[in-house]
Amino acid sequence: MTKADLIDEVSRLAELTRKDSEVIVETIFDSVVRSLRAGDKIEIRGFGSFRTRQRKPRTGRNPKTGEKVEVPAKKIPFFKPSKELKDLVNEGTADVSAAPMPPAAPPV
Repeated sequence: MTKADLIDEVSRLAELTRKDSEVIVETIFDSVVRSLRAGDKIEIRGFGSFRTRQRKPRTGRNPKTGEKVEVPAKKIPFFKPSKELKDLVNEGTADVSAAPMPPAAPPV
């Protein structure tokens, strides 16, 4: 799903104009980015949580030249899905794997 698909879905379900839906989606994304920049944790019950993690500085390698490059420390966004979201995503997959295999067709 792309951002445009999400905007269309909000527009359809909330019966809003596409322009209004775009403002809503952009506002949500901007709020998440601002909170992460400020070092805040975002928790959406039943969906998951967003936070930042600190990466240590390291020595990397330029794949083209092979020369060593110093990669500075940086913050990266991290998403941890809730148990409820994990269960919803995996709903029905256990049933498929537990279902018995149909018998093989008899040789002709």
